[in-house]
Amino acid sequence: MTTLNETHDTALTSWVTTANDDSTGFPIQNLPFAVFRKQGTQGAFRPGVAIGDRIVDLAALAKLNVFEGLAAQALNTCTGDSLNALMALGRDHWRALRLALSRALRTGSPLQAQIEPLLSAQADAEYTTPARIGDYTDFYISLHHATTIGKQFRPDNPLLPNYKWVPIGYHGRASSLGVNQAFPRPVGQTRPTAEGEAPQFGPCQRLDYELELGIFVGTGNAQGDRIALDQADEHVFGLCILNDWSARDIQAWEYQPLGPFLAKNFASTISPWIVTLEALEPFRTAFTRGAGEPQPLPYLSSDTNRARGAYDVRMEVLITTQASRAARHAPAHLSASNFSEAGYWTVAQMIAHHTVNGCNLQPGDLLGSGTLSGPQPSEAGSLLELSNGGKAPIALPWGEQRTFLEDGDQIIIRAECQKAGYPRIGFGESVGTVMPAR
Repeated sequence: MTTLNETHDTALTSWVTTANDDSTGFPIQNLPFAVFRKQGTQGAFRPGVAIGDRIVDLAALAKLNVFEGLAAQALNTCTGDSLNALMALGRDHWRALRLALSRALRTGSPLQAQIEPLLSAQADAEYTTPARIGDYTDFYISLHHATTIGKQFRPDNPLLPNYKWVPIGYHGRASSLGVNQAFPRPVGQTRPTAEGEAPQFGPCQRLDYELELGIFVGTGNAQGDRIALDQADEHVFGLCILNDWSARDIQAWEYQPLGPFLAKNFASTISPWIVTLEALEPFRTAFTRGAGEPQPLPYLSSDTNRARGAYDVRMEVLITTQASRAARHAPAHLSASNFSEAGYWTVAQMIAHHTVNGCNLQPGDLLGSGTLSGPQPSEAGSLLELSNGGKAPIALPWGEQRTFLEDGDQIIIRAECQKAGYPRIGFGESVGTVMPAR
């Protein structure tokens, strides 16, 4: 497991002065990765690292040859249009590059004059998916979400007996994952209005968001090899925000016997920034199971995972509508949750379980946490929960109501880590907008 080092020093400041403003979420203790280019251009996308409100162009930095050893090797993989090559190198290279960047961006760095011309304003940037995502697996790790949804669909048996023993997941598709998406309302079949009739067909009427975190795999494993629980961190590059949209009415008709299909594969929106596991090290917390809960099987249990397996990541969901944007209203808060409280399983447990049968993960693969609903109603991670299945409309501050999403609605998800005496570590935001069906 990664331990704290000089990159986590709370006294560090940067010569990029906006990094020293806690409101940015990108202090020198963070240094998340993305793939970007200047907005409105046709230039090549390239890897970058956030510092304050700026981006360090890593492809341009590599040409300066200012780093040595593992850091130089890592930086030299950042010249293409994705982070896959960097992800494949492994934790020693990631840590070396992070340390070199931290030293180069600190107040008083002798490299300031060389690096300063390589900075771009985040406000002028556009982003693409930070990695070529070969495979996507969506988990279902919130006990609170699973129980609430189960009560709506199976009142007599809301939580299936396997849930507390195995990290539930299913394989999705990677083709429609993206950043800052504007996507058409999905179309598909829905349940017949009466027994024996043909199903309905048309635009989804119960479109929903899902508050999740994404886990980017770094180094993979050979097919047939397991990743042990206490080695799982070595295979995780970092975390991002994920909104795994869901067409609830389509899903209700199609999900038996094999699970959701068209209800999920039309879009999934991630944040452009990947916060590395090393940056999150100060925010690890204990992973505990409540009294009377079944304890994980041995391959999913260790002293290390119990002591520091969870992450204290705060998340918030906001909404804007066509009307609210036209009137220039601020986004409205829908709900908030916390990864450490919402997750019944940890990141390491998801990796260990995914590979226990010999499944091989690859650099750039993405795992979704599943909807991260907390124990309180205000911590629900979806409209299906907030509106009680559409029975309790949600009042928005500017006078509109919602049970599910309408055309023009925009969902913004933010995440951050905060604790006393430590700079705020931000994840940026995931932004997705619903367009009319085609």
